Amino acid sequence: MRNRRPMPRAFRIRSFGAFVVMLTAIAPLAGCSPKNDNANKSSDTASNVTLTPAQQAHIRLFKVLPSKFSRTVEATGVVDFDNDQATSVLAPFSGPVSQVRVTLGQHVNRGDALALVDSSDFAAAIGAYRKTLAAARTTRRLADLDKDLFQHQGVSRREADQAESDAEGAESDRDAALQALVSLNVDRRTIKDIQNGRAIARAGGTIRAPIGGIVVEKLITPGQLLAAGTTPCFTVANLSRVWVIAHVFGADVGSITTGDPAEVETGAAHDLPGHVDNIAAVVDPDTRSVAVRVVVDNPGDLLKKQMYVRVQIHSKQQSGGLLVPSSAILRDDQNLPFVYAAQRDGSFARRHVTLGIRTGDRYDITAGLRTGDRIVVDGALFIQFMQSQ
Repeated sequence: MRNRRPMPRAFRIRSFGAFVVMLTAIAPLAGCSPKNDNANKSSDTASNVTLTPAQQAHIRLFKVLPSKFSRTVEATGVVDFDNDQATSVLAPFSGPVSQVRVTLGQHVNRGDALALVDSSDFAAAIGAYRKTLAAARTTRRLADLDKDLFQHQGVSRREADQAESDAEGAESDRDAALQALVSLNVDRRTIKDIQNGRAIARAGGTIRAPIGGIVVEKLITPGQLLAAGTTPCFTVANLSRVWVIAHVFGADVGSITTGDPAEVETGAAHDLPGHVDNIAAVVDPDTRSVAVRVVVDNPGDLLKKQMYVRVQIHSKQQSGGLLVPSSAILRDDQNLPFVYAAQRDGSFARRHVTLGIRTGDRYDITAGLRTGDRIVVDGALFIQFMQSQ
């Protein structure tokens, strides 16, 4: 194997010197990056803004002081019928529908005919009332006759008492048959005709309105077969007052109590006033919200069922905090809220704040400001523009 010739000493010294010179040149470059980063970081820090006297004349300041206020909870809601003034009309008897007498949106009074039904139940009830009515009259006449005979010793007391018992039983059956007709919504004129022995022109059943209001649902058509007590036929509702079911989340629920005043936004010229009527005892497992029922008068039927609305509930509970006008709140590049606070030297500095609830045109500041601070409420955008230059 061929031996390498050793490197001359002078050449080794010159090479080592070049290596040292190279390290010396690289070292300053290696330290430049942190210094530039610090410089950039310091340049990103916003400095205070100083205005001229002429510019300050257009700036309005607000002194931060503790305030008492009532919370206003904003929520979305869905309109529903007032179930205390709305009812679902079920078929009181079985049979096919022969005629529907009302249309959707029609106003009806209590007792108005909604539909006619060819019902065997109706005919059977009328027949039963006729029979019991005749039986009650006959047994009563016989009881009165036996009573008179007993007084003249024509019959025994036992026979007279039995006749009276038969009459009372027949009258009880008659009253039960009459109640059956009333439950089938048979009108009084028809009942009067039966009592007077007159013939009934048509042995059909009539579905009548149990309350006065608007026909908001029509669920049957002519020819449809109804089942007594189970088939829904109509929904009649009084729309002069409705419910709005508002969905309230989290801590807002604790600030609401029954009776709190509320306003429902309809998009019309004026919001509709109402009040909290009920607060649900459980949380909706799907939305994680609590249903708050607001009762609202509904002039002109502005609110329709299933309509989405905005609701403002004004809590009667008093709270305390630092309220500042919403015009003082600005947002930085990261969408964080801040205000401009006046400093002792006359400049204005950014002060990041934490927003609490909003009541009217003011925010409750939970962190970032102290009592006595003076902040800019008019001209904050101008200061922000000056700071960005």
